[in-house]
Amino acid sequence: MPKLVLIIGPQAVGKMTVGQELEKLTGYKLLYNHMTIEMCRLIFDYDKEIYKKMNSIIRYEVLKEFSKSNEKGIIVTICFDFGKDLEKDKLEAYKWIELFDDAYVVELEASVEERLKRNKTENRLKCKPSKRDLIWSENDLLRSNIVHKLNSEPGEAKNIFDKYIKINNERIEPKEVAKSIKERFNL
Repeated sequence: MPKLVLIIGPQAVGKMTVGQELEKLTGYKLLYNHMTIEMCRLIFDYDKEIYKKMNSIIRYEVLKEFSKSNEKGIIVTICFDFGKDLEKDKLEAYKWIELFDDAYVVELEASVEERLKRNKTENRLKCKPSKRDLIWSENDLLRSNIVHKLNSEPGEAKNIFDKYIKINNERIEPKEVAKSIKERFNL
C-alpha cells in the first residue's frame, strides 16, 4: 500500500518546491494544492462554498483511488489552520490519512518576509497561475497571516498528528529539506 506524506504550512513557505524535491528523491507522486485549486477556480468563484466543496471532493477522490494503487507513495501539500478552522482542517486531514497505512506530516515554517520573497519565484508563478496577480497574491498572503494560524505553536501539532516533523526551512535549500524528510521517515 502506498504511503502519504502531507506537507503543511502557510502560503509561499515552500511546500510545493520541497514536494518536488522529495518526489525526485523518493519516486512518490506529487499532488500540490494548486493542482486542484487552479482547476476549481476555472469553474467556481474562489470565495464560494461550492469551490471549497468541489476542491475537497476532488482531492479526497484522487487520494482514495491512489491509496488502492501499487504506487510507492504520494506527497500532498496544503495550508492547515491551527486556529479557527482547526477542527475542520483536522477532519479533512484525518480523512486522507485514514486511507493509508503509513502517513507522515511535515510542517514547514518561514518568516512572512521570506515568504513574500518566495511568493514571486519563477517556479511558483509557473506552476500556480492564480499567483501571477502579485498584488492579489501578496495581499492574500498578508491577510491570511492575520485571519488564520497557519503554523503551530511548539508541541501543538504533535498532539494532532502521530508521525510528524516541523522544519523551519527559511535558510535551508529545498533539496536538503527533502533529504531530511526522506531520512527522518525512512521513505
